[in-house]
Amino acid sequence: MTSLAPRAREIADAAHYILDAHGWEEVTMRALARELGIKAPSLYKHFASRDAIRAVLITDALHQSGLALHAATDSVRALLAAYRALATERPHLYRLATSGELPRDQLPEGLEEWAGQPFWIVTGDPLTAQALWSFAHGTTILELDNRYPPGSDLDALWATGARVFTAATAPNPAVHPPEAAPGE
Repeated sequence: MTSLAPRAREIADAAHYILDAHGWEEVTMRALARELGIKAPSLYKHFASRDAIRAVLITDALHQSGLALHAATDSVRALLAAYRALATERPHLYRLATSGELPRDQLPEGLEEWAGQPFWIVTGDPLTAQALWSFAHGTTILELDNRYPPGSDLDALWATGARVFTAATAPNPAVHPPEAAPGE
């Protein structure tokens, strides 16, 4: 998680709670103040704007994702299972972190690359890693949006993707995850 002062972490945690329950549109300064039992203007002592809170939530999401994915680099199948689980367990956070423009200038240096590194570890190639991430993200969004035809076997779809990418990859044993995520 992002390193924040205790009160700022409390605000970020409240934002996570509202996000998980209602989606990003409901994460407003007023809603946060109501959740915390304070007046909205006092939030600005800790966060300059709603966008600053968004950046912290995205940073937290990338950190959580990176930890889970780095722990699942044994195989393409394990990586895809971890990716899918993250997205389906917290779909609003997943959407926030993977849609719209990424506030790169507000993220800890190296976090985005570190969070995506597991795709490279299991494929051994940067382009194949991007293709695998594209498969994972596209399949995830279609699943979250219930866009597959009724009766589709989504587990079989994910397994097929894992099988296809496993056949097309050579893991990169030279890449080892760092001891900790950037920004810790």
